[in-house]
Amino acid sequence: MTHFDIAISAQGINKRFGAVVAAADISLDVPVGQKVSLIGSNGAGKTTFVNMITGYIRPDEGQILLHGENIAGLPPRQIAQRGIARSFQIPQLYKDLTVTENMLVAIASQAGKLSFWKPARNAAALARADELLQRFELAAHARRKVAELPGGVRKLLDIAMALTRQPRVLLLDEPTSGVSADEKFPMMETVMRALSHEAMTVLFVEHDMDIVQRFSDRVAAFYSGRIIADGHPDEVLAHPDVKRHVTGEIREAAAHA
Repeated sequence: MTHFDIAISAQGINKRFGAVVAAADISLDVPVGQKVSLIGSNGAGKTTFVNMITGYIRPDEGQILLHGENIAGLPPRQIAQRGIARSFQIPQLYKDLTVTENMLVAIASQAGKLSFWKPARNAAALARADELLQRFELAAHARRKVAELPGGVRKLLDIAMALTRQPRVLLLDEPTSGVSADEKFPMMETVMRALSHEAMTVLFVEHDMDIVQRFSDRVAAFYSGRIIADGHPDEVLAHPDVKRHVTGEIREAAAHA
């Protein structure tokens, strides 16, 4: 593959926080359009990896290439301008504004014309907001205030807002966290349908293995700052090290033996 086929390429990434090794020689190539889950227990290094991709943490060593350009160490705003967007575990929303107003704030911010109290309501911005709300099946909620929305709908709105930048790579931080059991599968199905409109590369941190198995093309499992397994979801979730250190299946089996 050429760098045109690879969206994200991490090459020899290392990061320490004092005595804690957060990333130990991590290398990972993610082809354009692939949906990759990052799994691991708390402190395994997956969120540090995402933070290095998005510029919130600078790696001590190594390169992070976005379509062939090294972005390691660039500030978050410059990385976002190059085509990486992120949705956070806790949605970054304005609860006292309506769904449409939140979209308009995101669009105005992306255009550098942010006015918090009076979101831009020009025809182009309204059309873009409406298009994304339709894609994410949020049009019925357009006039509702965010404070009134259930968790799954808030997550959908947060992801829709991330797409106002028209990114090439989307990072989702625990998209089903805080979402009820009844909402999580319909929500993820809506997300994947919305993203299928374009060759969007997606990396998502997730703890729900049912979600991982159903919605990933590929899984990278982290443990102690390292990737201990990388491949098809069925293969990775069956890997002995993943069962031992991530899903805990081997420990549970031993405890009941």
